[in-house]
Amino acid sequence: MSLRNKYAKEVVPALKKQFGWKNDLQVPKITHIVVNAGIGKVRDQEAVVKAIFSDLRKITGQQPVFTLAKQAIAGFKTKQGDRVGIKVTLRGGKMWDFFERLTVAALPRVKDFGGIAEQNFSSAGDCSVGIREHTVFPEINPDETNHVFGLQIAIVTTAKKREEGVALMKALGFPVES
Repeated sequence: MSLRNKYAKEVVPALKKQFGWKNDLQVPKITHIVVNAGIGKVRDQEAVVKAIFSDLRKITGQQPVFTLAKQAIAGFKTKQGDRVGIKVTLRGGKMWDFFERLTVAALPRVKDFGGIAEQNFSSAGDCSVGIREHTVFPEINPDETNHVFGLQIAIVTTAKKREEGVALMKALGFPVES
């Protein structure tokens, strides 16, 4: 059973019962996932930037976009409009596919992984996860990668409170520390 079907058939009734909701629309859901990689230190090395861009496309299955500096910061040697990151926003089917691969394949491959701490959830129920090496994703062959980079993954939900977001993620099988 796919994760999207599991959400509709198992998670919604379980969370309705747990929180005492009467309507299915009160149950929180994942709206989108943002995958971000910073390129601040290597932005002048075009070959490395292209490799990061290509690997992010392989991981997410979607075309990434560059994020630009909104203002100049002398300490970081950036000017307004400089490329400082690469991001992908996933919605719909690609979002569910990525979430399943993240939960089932990528996170268990992280060294010394014990689960996502509840402090990674915002007060609004959204979850932020940092991964130090992008090579934990099965789409990436570590032998063919010259540059290892980290990813920041933001899972945005419609939850109103931290407890609702944590309960949603646990019900979907996301590894959250108890």
